[in-house]
Amino acid sequence: MLWLLRVVWLSVVLLPVGAWAQSAPPARPDSVKGRPAVARLARNRFVVQYDSRYSILNHHLTTINGLKLGIEFKSRFRTGAAIYFLSTGVPSRQAKPDNAAEDADAEIRFRYLAAYAGYVLLENRRWELSANMQLGLGSAYVLYEADDGDLDKTPRDFMGIVEPTLAAQYRVFRWGGIGTGLGWRQPVFVPIAIQKELNGPVFYLRANLFLGELFKVMKDKEPLFTQTNMR
Repeated sequence: MLWLLRVVWLSVVLLPVGAWAQSAPPARPDSVKGRPAVARLARNRFVVQYDSRYSILNHHLTTINGLKLGIEFKSRFRTGAAIYFLSTGVPSRQAKPDNAAEDADAEIRFRYLAAYAGYVLLENRRWELSANMQLGLGSAYVLYEADDGDLDKTPRDFMGIVEPTLAAQYRVFRWGGIGTGLGWRQPVFVPIAIQKELNGPVFYLRANLFLGELFKVMKDKEPLFTQTNMR
């Protein structure tokens, strides 16, 4: 009788352990310790991106255009270089030069080269939240109409840019989705008057197209709007 009680007791204790071991998902080779078990990059990859964002300068909504070239590592750390410039001039509050026409408009403009770095903080198969930082060097100047009717510009002021942002991305399909970001652009190494004109929030909302995934879907002859590996 005693041996029967021992068997029953061992069955009660060990059965849940065995059931848990069988039902627990096996460790995935493509996951990273401390991160959600989502597919990681198989290899490092180069990134080319047209980067357009918006900003409010001197109470005007403006577009800042850019082109980014970089590399994304398997760990989802990204780094590279970019070039940015204003799509249109912004009315400036700077004092007009002596040779400026009396009623001429003056526009402040800038362009700069930047190094950027970013890292994916949170992610699952659809969502991604990343932190990014850009450090840039460039110049700013004021474009104005001179007395003779020709366009002239002030000497260029050397300028640095510090721009931290947070970005989020949602994949609607494997090959496409939407992205948004919010940050702050802070000029440095320039007079305070220029800093006040060029600093401000940076934000964007855009459609994202992942050409690599699109080619893979087409190559494997999968449905274009497939949700494979998205759940």
